[in-house]
Amino acid sequence: MALGKSAAVGAFVLGAAGIAVVAILLFGGTRLFTNNLRVLVHFQDSVAGLTAGAPVTLRGVKVGTVRSMKVYIKLPNLVPTIPVYLEIEPGQVSWTTGSLGAGPDDFQLAVKAGLRAQLVTQSLVTGQLNVDLDFHPDTPATVIGSDDGVPEIPSIPSDFQRMKNQITDLDLPDLTDKARVALIGIERVVGELTGRIGPVASSIQQTSDAARETLEATTAAVRQLQIDASHTLANIDRLANATHAQIAVIGKDADRLLATAGRAVSQAERVIASLHDLTGPNTPARGDVEATLRDLAASASSLRNFTRELERNPGGALLGRPAR
Repeated sequence: MALGKSAAVGAFVLGAAGIAVVAILLFGGTRLFTNNLRVLVHFQDSVAGLTAGAPVTLRGVKVGTVRSMKVYIKLPNLVPTIPVYLEIEPGQVSWTTGSLGAGPDDFQLAVKAGLRAQLVTQSLVTGQLNVDLDFHPDTPATVIGSDDGVPEIPSIPSDFQRMKNQITDLDLPDLTDKARVALIGIERVVGELTGRIGPVASSIQQTSDAARETLEATTAAVRQLQIDASHTLANIDRLANATHAQIAVIGKDADRLLATAGRAVSQAERVIASLHDLTGPNTPARGDVEATLRDLAASASSLRNFTRELERNPGGALLGRPAR
């Protein structure tokens, strides 16, 4: 009977152990058989909202977990820093030479290449934080170190802390004084403008009325000018038509006149040719003309002699008596 009870207890223990092993394998997975890389990050900012078990991400991919943290006060300046220990799963980060930490210098090469740790808000509602790893080669690599020789990832301020630092660097009292002076100046300018707006508004109104009257007068003048221009253009059109008709008639008369002048020129040319034929050096008509001219010359000489005789003795010329 006792042997049966011992066998039952042993079977129960073995069953419980088997269940525990299965549960460990289910919930622990293969992480029990891998060597996670333990690294250290020193944060200068507040880590409120960061808890053990928070994820460690690299460009949004979970590569590890936050394991522990504490406060470290550095002497003699009494400057507190918060060392946070992380566990990185090597299988989540691959290098060309293998997984992260495959070689002793791989991690230092990553830090020299700009690997930095930064606090990132998981949720604005709960305020929970996680550690995000990324490469920022343009930031300084400030390393504090540790006594246990754990490799360290330099940290950079979070976006919220950077904005807070910028606000802190602002000289708010000086800005407040300058804003107060500016508001007083604006109030003074507004008061002066208020006293001057009335006359200026009246002047603007008068100017607007004058401009409206000028515009109306100009509009009327333009309309009258359009009417006069229309009449003038109509008269010009009629004059152009009449001129065109006159030019057509004159053109016909000119054609006839030119034709008549042409005929007259032809006749004159024929007359000149005939005269040339009559007065030629060897033509018979020229001899007759020359004889006629000699006879005319002789007759003219006789007539001159008779005239002289008549002047000397008018009676003798009439009675036939010679002069004494």
